[in-house]
Amino acid sequence: MKKIILISIAMLGSCAKQSPIYDSTTTVVSHDEMEASKTRNKNLNNEERHQIQEWIKSQDKKYYPMGMNYWVDIENLTSEPKKNDGEKVSYTYDIYDFDMVKLYENAKQIKDQELGKFDDLRPVEDAVRHMKKGSEAILLIPSALAFGSYGDNDKISSDMPIIVKIKTL
Repeated sequence: MKKIILISIAMLGSCAKQSPIYDSTTTVVSHDEMEASKTRNKNLNNEERHQIQEWIKSQDKKYYPMGMNYWVDIENLTSEPKKNDGEKVSYTYDIYDFDMVKLYENAKQIKDQELGKFDDLRPVEDAVRHMKKGSEAILLIPSALAFGSYGDNDKISSDMPIIVKIKTL
């Protein structure tokens, strides 16, 4: 009886459809898969931009679009002198969701980060290049420029736009 049960389980297991495993180093993505991905990302970006713009309309504070596709609460930020690659900056920031819930208890602190060799979010580097020492800014960042489709494997889920409150030191 035990043999019949084991054989039955083995046969059922072999009938189960297995998900294909893609090895990113050897698998070639088809043209259709690539186009579907581009379309999904374009639609997601458009939807997030619309949602962020609607959120901005409901705020008392003004936000200004930046060329990189995020928003900042400092008017004409790019008219400030731009720091060059190799210059060092120090700053802290907190991350919030769009309900203004702070996602991490402690602020992220960065000391003497060399511009051009950032390991941080690209909009953060873009903003601190123009920020004066001791200044503060709020960045509204779509998911593609934040933590993307994977999130941060902790508090930030996939495809989640974020708010960053940053202060240069």
